[in-house]
Amino acid sequence: MDRAEEFEGLRGLLFSIAYRVLGSVGEAEDAVQEAWLRYAATPTRPRDVKAFLATTVTRIAIDVLRSARVRRETYAGPWLPEPLLTDPYEDPQRAAELADSLSTAALLLLERLSPLERAVFVLREVFDFGFPEVAAAVGRSEAACRQLVVRARRHMAEGRPRFTADRGERAALAARFFSALRVGDVAGLQSLLAADVAVVGDGGGKAPQLTRPVAGAEHVARLLATVFPRMARAAITLEPCEVNGDPGAVARDRDGRVLHTMALDVLDGRVRTIRVVINPDKLTHLGPVADAWALTRRLRRRED
Repeated sequence: MDRAEEFEGLRGLLFSIAYRVLGSVGEAEDAVQEAWLRYAATPTRPRDVKAFLATTVTRIAIDVLRSARVRRETYAGPWLPEPLLTDPYEDPQRAAELADSLSTAALLLLERLSPLERAVFVLREVFDFGFPEVAAAVGRSEAACRQLVVRARRHMAEGRPRFTADRGERAALAARFFSALRVGDVAGLQSLLAADVAVVGDGGGKAPQLTRPVAGAEHVARLLATVFPRMARAAITLEPCEVNGDPGAVARDRDGRVLHTMALDVLDGRVRTIRVVINPDKLTHLGPVADAWALTRRLRRRED
């Protein structure tokens, strides 16, 4: 097997590591490509190719994350990870664990960690690398990595809900949610929302977005029941799918271009958070992106 074939066999794993560290599809893809270039330029084949590439992509991702965190401090409005519809690395025996680490809620918790804590947590807790491999990947001692994992686990545990719904329950709830959403059923929507539900939108200053999160079942239900039927009349469709392993949808305009993604965070039989990514820079990997500003102007003209 030549180097290109070896690399392609590990590409899914490398992307999955980089994405969980970075929360960005584009940056993760760039990190994987840089790892390939470094591997291709290595004079002799490493004894353990998987360990070498995992180390390489992790170190690249840590460096990228350090600069990205500075940019996110001045980000316009709430920051959300770039939506991912499918994870290219799947281990059937650990599918549930991998899906959980991919959720938007988990990625936002990872944002609380330092770059080193985040990388160590991803390698150890998500992908089950041994401490010798983790230590080599981040350039720290095994003892230091064990301490980093303990701190990361504590931070992650503090933010996680105690109980979550299984995939079947979430899918059934999402089906009822989108059915009510399409027809603007305020009462139906409100019955599916947690009392403290919030809508969080990420436009990055590059698309129309909420000036602040909208919270409370009644307020959120009325907002959704007002906005989405108007969008439907403008031939915007919702394509149900999993977004970062959570039930969600991709909104498309009449030409099939992506307008935004929506992900539902479900807890105790209710939708707790609705996260909408409309920043066009975060949607390009999903296909051609709609002009959200032009669409907003068109909707307003319809109402006048």
